[in-house]
Amino acid sequence: MHSIALELLGKTDVRGCCNPSAAGVLLLLCLGFPPSMAACPPSCLCASDIISCSGCNLSVVPFDLPGYATRLDLSHNRLTALRVGWISQPLQRLVTLILGKNFIRSIDVNAFNVTPRLLHLDLSSNQLTVLNSSIFTGLKELKELLLFDNQIIQIDPGAFRDLRNLQRLYLSINRLSIFPLVIYEEPEGPLNLTFLDLSYNRLTKVPVQSLLSLTRQRGIYLQENPLVCDCALLALLEYWMWKQYPPLLDFRGDYPCKKGAESGVHCKEHEMSDMPLETQIYQVEPGQWLRVPCPGLTLPAQEGLVVFWVTPTTVLNSSNSDLSARLAVLPNGTLEVREPLTEDSGTYGCVIPRGHNYNPSHSLEVTVVVGNLSITSTSGSAHRSSAENFNTAFTTLASCVVSIILVLLYLYLTPCRCRDGRGGDSRGCGGRAIILCSDPREVETTQQRSNGKKVVFLEPQNEDSDTGCTKIAAVNLGHVTSEGILKNGSRTGWFTSRRTHFQNTP
Repeated sequence: MHSIALELLGKTDVRGCCNPSAAGVLLLLCLGFPPSMAACPPSCLCASDIISCSGCNLSVVPFDLPGYATRLDLSHNRLTALRVGWISQPLQRLVTLILGKNFIRSIDVNAFNVTPRLLHLDLSSNQLTVLNSSIFTGLKELKELLLFDNQIIQIDPGAFRDLRNLQRLYLSINRLSIFPLVIYEEPEGPLNLTFLDLSYNRLTKVPVQSLLSLTRQRGIYLQENPLVCDCALLALLEYWMWKQYPPLLDFRGDYPCKKGAESGVHCKEHEMSDMPLETQIYQVEPGQWLRVPCPGLTLPAQEGLVVFWVTPTTVLNSSNSDLSARLAVLPNGTLEVREPLTEDSGTYGCVIPRGHNYNPSHSLEVTVVVGNLSITSTSGSAHRSSAENFNTAFTTLASCVVSIILVLLYLYLTPCRCRDGRGGDSRGCGGRAIILCSDPREVETTQQRSNGKKVVFLEPQNEDSDTGCTKIAAVNLGHVTSEGILKNGSRTGWFTSRRTHFQNTP
């Protein structure tokens, strides 16, 4: 700091006075503030919080980078290594670091301690061969790591330590010959990893049992690897196809075991049932033993058949299953559950090479229900769809019947005549309502109803205080019969009003 102060004091303006800007910086130094001069490095482009030094033919990283940067692009240069202290001060705001298209061969441990907030790291298209232990120490918030198009042949244990929040890892176009299970076995590793790209490597075998467990909620891409098409791999690919596994569906033509493809190893043909497979439910009380046969497999199974069972908690297979364990796969492929517990309830899938792809509507899985508490919810979910369909159909039918009845009542039920209010207690209709006849004696013959009928239009007038009847104007419709109205598809006219009264003439 003293050297900086002396340098600033030595700067004067054209009049021989002290430079005001230099004095301001000197004041900040005296107050204890760090020198955060927002100077863009030479040959780089700076736009607000973005610094781009791409394609500048740099062999070393510019030492004095502004601390306000959130995105730093150093791609397309001649960098060969990343050492500890490769920048002068920590970049606390940096979230994206692009180092692709360089010649980086080595990265020091703790080299990324100066970028603790990093979320996206691009190391693609370099010359990395080995990922050493703790190479990414300090990147606890990293979510995406790009390592494709390198020359990686080995991943040491602990290489991905501290990457607890890593979600997407790209390792395609490398030289890996062994599936890197170490990524998932690291205690402090990427437990939240949901995307792993291992395409275009040199893998010949994959751990099928581990992949059945890992790919439940994770996407693992294996296309364009020289995988040996054995029975276990065929079973895995068929199961993925039935589950509509996106990494397989998106690149189906880039996987082995394609229909009609030649392979050095052929699976034995096992006798499979041709009947459509439906979901089966097995209920057992706690403490009882249960044996579940593999759906579609005809017993007895042939010798040498490897059967995988995907359970709610683990994956088992018939070749190395511990027959004394509580969950075991018998040599004939049957799953045996000894003294089941309530937490054993769930979906169980049987994975074997079947020789063809099943329709997604078919079921290669069974449902196991332990105890009486779970069977209600299981049965309810199984029959909920049919019950809802029945209720909908019944409601529609009832609505139709009621509508038909109302139409018939409207067409055929004859209105009553207004009683004369002077002979009794009734004050007459008053033109306010239509009263339907319920007394058969008041129903006239069809001929009497059809002749001399009048349609009356009521106007809002004051009612007579003695009779309660409304003065009306009548239109004679004697020439129109009710039979003609019902049978003729087109009616001669409709007369509408707020209040309509039908009255038979004497």
